[in-house]
Amino acid sequence: MNAYSPNTNPLRRLRGLALSLLCLAAAGGFACAAEPLRALLITGGCCHDYEAQKKILTEGISARANVIWTIVHEGGDSHDHLVSVYQKPDWAKGYDVVVHNECFGAVTNVAFVEHIAQAHTNGVPAVVIHCSIHSYRMAPTDEWRKVLGVSSYAHERNRTFEVVNLEPENPIMIGCPATWIDPSDELYQIKKLWPNCVPLAKGIGVKGEEHVCVWANTCGKGRVFGTTLGHGDGTMQQPLYLDLVTRGLLWACGKLGPDGKPLAGYGSPKL
Repeated sequence: MNAYSPNTNPLRRLRGLALSLLCLAAAGGFACAAEPLRALLITGGCCHDYEAQKKILTEGISARANVIWTIVHEGGDSHDHLVSVYQKPDWAKGYDVVVHNECFGAVTNVAFVEHIAQAHTNGVPAVVIHCSIHSYRMAPTDEWRKVLGVSSYAHERNRTFEVVNLEPENPIMIGCPATWIDPSDELYQIKKLWPNCVPLAKGIGVKGEEHVCVWANTCGKGRVFGTTLGHGDGTMQQPLYLDLVTRGLLWACGKLGPDGKPLAGYGSPKL
């Protein structure tokens, strides 16, 4: 007499298939039984099309990873706006990751800036994009720069430049070519790398000088993925860019495998 196996029961096999299909449909194509990552996007300020960029980032990342969003977009074209959510005592509570894509370089309030930084030092993961690296640079404190992992105060003119992959085996960089062309962007001049910063890619400057433009950082209990790339919508819309930022976000949240693939339940076939 043959041993019974539930896999030999056609009815059970059909039920299992139906459950799998329902699970995928309910999760928008993501694997079953994973809670979406709750992401807070902070955006606004001068010099960039943040109305378009908030759509590019949130829709592009959510097409690649199991992420739901809360968006705080305020400040108009101001350089010194104090984002309202940062003024709450536990401003990052309830979020799995904060994506910073803001441009408020003239803020000088030390207590305000250190309050932003403290949430990440305490363990809330972060993704820092382009002008968030120049935000708060006028404040006489290094706490935000420690979170970023880099110090920068200026950038080159908007132009096309080459980007070089420094760590092709790093999970964040798997899938990126050895070199690629950033079509229209500002190469930020990096004056200092903080001790826990791991450079992942560099840009080639006008005179051949090299500046780190993609990196991973740890600050206190928090993981931070950073890139100075992303001035223009044309850069952000590139699949390569969205893949890279998505992998960086998943890494910061501890949801990226060593093969550069999202952990079960956190990625879509697109990544």
